Amino acid sequence: MAVATGEQQVVDGVDKRLYIGGEWRDASGGETFTVIDPATEEALCEVADATPEDAMEALDAAVAAQAEWGASAPNDRAGILWHAFELMNERADDLALLMTLEMGKPIAESKSEIVYAADFFRWFSGEALRLDGYYKQFGNGTSRVLTMKQAVGPCLMITPWNFPMAMGTRKMAPAIAAGCTVVMKPAQLTPLCMLALGRLLEDAGLPAGVFNIITTSSSGATTGPLIEDPRLRKLSFTGSTEVGRRLIEASAKNVLKTSMELGGNAPFVVFEDADLDAALEGALLAKMRNIGEACTSANRFHVAESVAGEFSRRLAEKMGALKLGRGTEEDVKVGPLIDDDSREKVAALVKDAIDRGAECVVGGAIPDGQGFFYPPTVLDNVPADARVLSEEIFGPVAPIATFSSEDEAIERANDTEYGLVAYVFTSDLKRALRVCERLETGMIGLNQGMVSNAAAPFGGVKQSGIGREGGKEGIEEFLETKYVAVSM
Repeated sequence: MAVATGEQQVVDGVDKRLYIGGEWRDASGGETFTVIDPATEEALCEVADATPEDAMEALDAAVAAQAEWGASAPNDRAGILWHAFELMNERADDLALLMTLEMGKPIAESKSEIVYAADFFRWFSGEALRLDGYYKQFGNGTSRVLTMKQAVGPCLMITPWNFPMAMGTRKMAPAIAAGCTVVMKPAQLTPLCMLALGRLLEDAGLPAGVFNIITTSSSGATTGPLIEDPRLRKLSFTGSTEVGRRLIEASAKNVLKTSMELGGNAPFVVFEDADLDAALEGALLAKMRNIGEACTSANRFHVAESVAGEFSRRLAEKMGALKLGRGTEEDVKVGPLIDDDSREKVAALVKDAIDRGAECVVGGAIPDGQGFFYPPTVLDNVPADARVLSEEIFGPVAPIATFSSEDEAIERANDTEYGLVAYVFTSDLKRALRVCERLETGMIGLNQGMVSNAAAPFGGVKQSGIGREGGKEGIEEFLETKYVAVSM
């Protein structure tokens, strides 16, 4: 399937070179890598493939710009972020189409992500003006305590492919607001969105060297030397727990300040007193947002025995009615998965569950034709030992298991090494508070299937990560506290 003229114009409009020190340049080795449309399996374009030397030059640029940017006026930083917010909204249609082409999600979802991503520029434009410390007496009254907040310094950011705009702005906006410079390494599968953001920040007036982009097909070889360089002071990563562990280990050498937004295994708990209509709408949102390719996706459904049959039947009806296809097509609700490896993993998890006795109510088979598509799938009566209940699915599959008591529901929900988000549906306020207090997660969607919000602290506990992104907590990840003892 050939790329349409309008689609090709959007792709052609993105500079596919590296962005270092305010200049767009080819990779030093002259190499490129291919970006694929997951809906057609065809090439979209070639992008510069950075070498470790390119990455070091990006860090050099960030280090060179740090002192001046860290000392810049908060009003200036806020103004640039606000301008970026405005530009992102002005360019929303093209940015959304670009995202759909390289990542696969339906165009309506891409447009929603643009709104969400732009909101981080708006939110942190305000936070840039609210950096403060305090002044107080020593307890014995002899001296004074003065504290101030200052930028941590040059940052390395590594973003994933599933939310290629929002995961970028969620990191870069607070860093820029705090006065930090950045080296950004986007996912190999979706580099175009980040390159478009680089041009946008340039147009918004961000000074040269404050934001640098290295696109590469070899993340470890390219970013490894940066993590070992003592001039780097912050590492922010979103991705798998496995990779996160390795990055934490590598960052220990220079005691880097780290933020890690890692894997999830979100439980979706439906009690017998829940508003079932609301629970089903919440389930559809929590499961099918981004084709299920989200760390916040409802990964396993724990449903009270008395309502499980109706919940399963109605969820299957809703998911089975969703149109599967290329994200640019009209009325498509479910696009392709990002690549064939991802689809094969999803298929293997479904097969394992069925082999162990689960019932496939809808979906469950890879369709014929081009593209990495997998249909919305509901599995009922999933046994406790099925892999699909313990592993992150990252696809449009809803496995349903039952429980008979509140304690059992909480025990099953907490039975995971992860702790990013949970969803709870109940009409009982006291139960809601009890359950929320006992769930081992960093976030909870109470009677709603969405938790992401620029003004709220996003992050997990246990092996789902370290630190928070968004909210007033988000900018703290890019600040150090300095204390001055004042003699009187």
